[in-house]
Amino acid sequence: MTSSNWTQFKRFLNRANQWFRDTPDRALDQALDAALKIRSLENEHFHGEAIGSSSDEYSDRVLSYFKSEVNRYLQVIQMRLAEFNTSRSIFAISEQIDPAELNRKLRNQDDIYDRHQDADTIAIVCEKLEFIDAVTSRYHQKKSPSKVPSTSKALVKLEDLESRSLIPNDPENGLVSLPQKSKSILSSDIPISPPKADNNLKDNLQSENSGTSFLPRTLLRTVTRIKRELNPESEEQVIKDYRKSKVKTIIAIRFILILILVPLLTQQLSKNFVVGPLVDRFWVNENTPIFMNVDMEEEALMEIERYEARLKFEMMVGFIPELTEEELEERTQAKAIKIAEEYRTLSSNAIKNIFADIISVFTFVLILSNNKQEVQVLKSFMGDIIYGLSDSAKAFIIILLTDMFVGFHSPHGWEVILESVARHFGVAESRDFNFLFIATFPVILDAVFKYWIFRYLNRSSPSAVSTYKTMNE
Repeated sequence: MTSSNWTQFKRFLNRANQWFRDTPDRALDQALDAALKIRSLENEHFHGEAIGSSSDEYSDRVLSYFKSEVNRYLQVIQMRLAEFNTSRSIFAISEQIDPAELNRKLRNQDDIYDRHQDADTIAIVCEKLEFIDAVTSRYHQKKSPSKVPSTSKALVKLEDLESRSLIPNDPENGLVSLPQKSKSILSSDIPISPPKADNNLKDNLQSENSGTSFLPRTLLRTVTRIKRELNPESEEQVIKDYRKSKVKTIIAIRFILILILVPLLTQQLSKNFVVGPLVDRFWVNENTPIFMNVDMEEEALMEIERYEARLKFEMMVGFIPELTEEELEERTQAKAIKIAEEYRTLSSNAIKNIFADIISVFTFVLILSNNKQEVQVLKSFMGDIIYGLSDSAKAFIIILLTDMFVGFHSPHGWEVILESVARHFGVAESRDFNFLFIATFPVILDAVFKYWIFRYLNRSSPSAVSTYKTMNE
């Protein structure tokens, strides 16, 4: 019974080992199958041309469908080729053999036969890779080429590979070299045409050189704009720019809503369902202090005094019947208990706000760190909005912001903000800190505003700066 189990286990290990060793061939076959499907689509629907080129036979939706299919097959090819290269490198490292031992084994007739089989296998692999490269190169060329030299040759020639090989090339002993086909692949020089110069770069150079012309720049810009409008491809470019702007606007607005709503919802949900129950269980009890700070205590005492004064006033004017001292004390005591519960709730809410706000800030930072592309799109969107405004609108916004945060009436607004923050976190309000903050922070903010106007806005929009100075005066 034990030997049977061991035999089954060995068979399982052998099958698993064989499956892992077949991984390179299996991955290459899957990549080849995806390339064959792309070639089949090209032959059946595009007369052998690359899929995605302009065609009058199909509508835009059909072309979009074919493009999505090609992209899916290209992703399969990329993944399977990566699996092919990784698995081959792993098996090559795990199967390193001593050169002397390898040469001794290859001198047998069986090993010579295996060597012929290895050569045929290499030729088949090279043919598959050539076919896959021939199919995928038609779609990779559409991407912007990187800066490459005019010609690219093989980094390692076949002669160097054979001289460093552990397997000697000895025809007398029956040892054969690689097939002629694979040799031509390794040693061939594939010319690569250099990338064309960017038209935008030419336009920029022309615009810079035109700055030294005796004609005004505005006239040159007008001529350039007329040429661009008369260009037959200008309509297509305008449509592309509009689509890009539309997509950018949608992404930016959606990201702004995410930045606002997700932290707020996180703060409320964590406060009510996570932090709140924990604080109520471990913090709120009979021995818990009612007041978090002196300001809460003063407000509670003033509320009790106002309640007693209101009862006495109502008795004097006859709104309520005359109360005895005991009845007055009972009502005052009931009111005091109610006020104590209210302020105990306020104190616990302050503690809940601290932890809930920490979770909310962490969520906000996490959103920014995980959506860097959306952040760049948002920055570009905000830049387009700001620099797309008229000069008077820019000046109006600058004056509004400066007067609101650093102007003559700004100290009252900062005082309200500081009081609200202190009450939110249950911190005692410090008049000294408020006065010090109001005396320093708006001044720093005003200096930052002026530096931004002088350093950046004066370059990008000098007319807006002039309008701002005129309106401010």
